[in-house]
Amino acid sequence: MKSSTVNISFNSDLLHEIDRMARDESRARSELIREAARMYIARKKKWESIFAFSANQVKTRSLTVSDIGPAIRQYRQNQGH
Repeated sequence: MKSSTVNISFNSDLLHEIDRMARDESRARSELIREAARMYIARKKKWESIFAFSANQVKTRSLTVSDIGPAIRQYRQNQGH
């Protein structure tokens, strides 16, 4: 995979924290920032899929806002939670 170099500005407090974390984990600043970006993107995609699933369930099951809480409780009971 081709890499590109980018310039990013951080306030000094955040940069200090990034450098401290990188040092504590014995890795480069850029490696830490790449991982943070990957984790952010993965989390964002996960939440987007959760919201899409929820919207689909509301639509296909004709749910209202007041139906959501009881539906979650019922699901958790069925799953043994």
